[in-house]
Amino acid sequence: MAIANLHETLLSYKLRRNQLNLEITQWQTQKTLATYSQADAQSLKSSESHSIRDYFKSLYESDPELQAQYKDYTQIPDFEDQIDRITALYQDQLDELTAWETALDAQITTASAELEEVNAYIESMKSMLTNNIQSDFNFGLQ
Repeated sequence: MAIANLHETLLSYKLRRNQLNLEITQWQTQKTLATYSQADAQSLKSSESHSIRDYFKSLYESDPELQAQYKDYTQIPDFEDQIDRITALYQDQLDELTAWETALDAQITTASAELEEVNAYIESMKSMLTNNIQSDFNFGLQ
């Protein structure tokens, strides 16, 4: 009877181990998506910033009055406003993606710790089963 209880407990731990492995895999997939999304948002931000720089640079180079008034195109008042607008537009999105990635890291760490604990229990149960089975078979031989 004790062996059956140990075997049943072992099976429940194996089920939990499999569930944890699946959860960790799903969270790692989501983390990959979060990392990709963050890189994509950063790329879009960079692309828009370059477009603004190119626009103001061409505007500056084609207008002699602007060249006389400002040292370079970055000193044009609207330039900084446009760059700040783009930065603000993407910063919230980047902050959310970073928070999501951090939360996923925490979930993966917690599940990994639980997985290590479950694996230790499984090894303990296997050891107890082995010892009990050996004791049962050796009982009649003594």
